Amino acid sequence: MPGKKQIKTDDPVHIAGYWQLVWKQFRQHKLALIGGVIFLFLILFTVAGPFFVPHKYGDMNFMAIFAPPLTEEHLMGTNELGQDVLVRVMYGGRISLMVGFIAASLSVSIGTTIGLLSGFFGGNVDRILMRLVDVMLSIPMFPVLLTLTLVFGSGLRNVILVLTLFGWMGVARLVRGTVLSLRETEYVMAARALGARNSGIILRHIFPNVLPIIIVSATLNISFAILAESSLSYLGLGIQPPTPSWGNMLQNSLNYMLGTAHGVSPWWLTFFPGFLIFLTVLNINFLGDGLRDALDPKVMKK
Repeated sequence: MPGKKQIKTDDPVHIAGYWQLVWKQFRQHKLALIGGVIFLFLILFTVAGPFFVPHKYGDMNFMAIFAPPLTEEHLMGTNELGQDVLVRVMYGGRISLMVGFIAASLSVSIGTTIGLLSGFFGGNVDRILMRLVDVMLSIPMFPVLLTLTLVFGSGLRNVILVLTLFGWMGVARLVRGTVLSLRETEYVMAARALGARNSGIILRHIFPNVLPIIIVSATLNISFAILAESSLSYLGLGIQPPTPSWGNMLQNSLNYMLGTAHGVSPWWLTFFPGFLIFLTVLNINFLGDGLRDALDPKVMKK
């Protein structure tokens, strides 16, 4: 492609140099660095945090109902059952992040596979797969999840299933568009002339050049999945109590936004899970923006 230099996928030294340039450019994106650090901290907070808190997410203390935050025993206060909000936020983060990572991994894998096949083979394969993408984009996600909930019951499995089913189409289109241009490059045509198999061309020459798109798409799909899970759980269609998630913690807090029989307004029940959703998605987006800029083909011109 004129004006656009591709990775030489059969040259390990060139590949190492490419990723060094990617890291150099990524470091210049300050917001992406900050976003990556904060996102890593949030992962450690949710995974390792419960080991340092003397409460379990299901422990109840009816003597400390709606305890305010910033106390010695309850840093983020307690809820209507006297459960520690800090540990529930940690466990809820585990669920929300797990849904994000699993759903994003599965949807990106499906989208990448379909995009590679559609763009590389073209013709009837391309038309059939792209019509499948069009059909999937026309199906509303929430009614499907509601139907699954009625048939199979709500829960983690159905949330991941629906987010996977409705998260791969954008990746497929991006990958397909890139593969359509890559399959006409000189090194792909040379590989064909030498008798290389289609599977070998895809894995050795095409896939490494669409990897930057896949990485960025995976990052943004994690953000989408976390927001979608939180929205579904908020509506009562996702993760169900007593298992905490940031979404169902927000949903539960609605009952007490206008005050309680105890004469308090427990703002912390809404603030902490809502703030962590905001913080997580914001910093994943910063990270995705930095990766998109760093993985731009222009880095190869330096």
